[in-house]
Amino acid sequence: MADKYQVEAPKLLDTLKATLMPKASNEEMMAFCMVANQYDLNPFTKEIYAFPARSGGITPVVSVDGWAKLMNRHDDFDGVEFVAHDEEGKPYSVTCRIYLKGRSRPVEVTEYHAECARSTEPWKSHPRRMLRHKALIQAVRVAFGFSGIYDEDEAQRIAKPEVNVTPRFTATTETEEGKAKE
Repeated sequence: MADKYQVEAPKLLDTLKATLMPKASNEEMMAFCMVANQYDLNPFTKEIYAFPARSGGITPVVSVDGWAKLMNRHDDFDGVEFVAHDEEGKPYSVTCRIYLKGRSRPVEVTEYHAECARSTEPWKSHPRRMLRHKALIQAVRVAFGFSGIYDEDEAQRIAKPEVNVTPRFTATTETEEGKAKE
């Protein structure tokens, strides 16, 4: 990565730490740089950045511009389209279709406002745009098989997961009559 930007490696590390992730350890910066380099995304233009991970380390976050870059430069990319659906004048869903060369059908992903919306300013002021971004990001991920990178909403959920108090399994015991009892 230092060669790409034509700087010495220690200088790149110092610059990244000072400007993008001042509290990151050298190891976290190394991991972040490896992911940025793997996907050829520029941290200085915010195509990729990092969130602290709940269990330590970092979670690589790709901005919508980074996802668009990944999609547009892929050799098999052959177009994208969106279909938005409103109900009662409010955004309900957005479907993103990504067309790939050599495939007869597009990759199609639908995201729903009720599942994606958050109580942040961008979601309040531009809900349709944010929903379109979510649909694009998930469609790009599915169409091209990207893994280990996330959008900001996902990274926030990883850092601070919602607590699910519903038990996944119910313990049962066998009674004398042979019937299960909770």
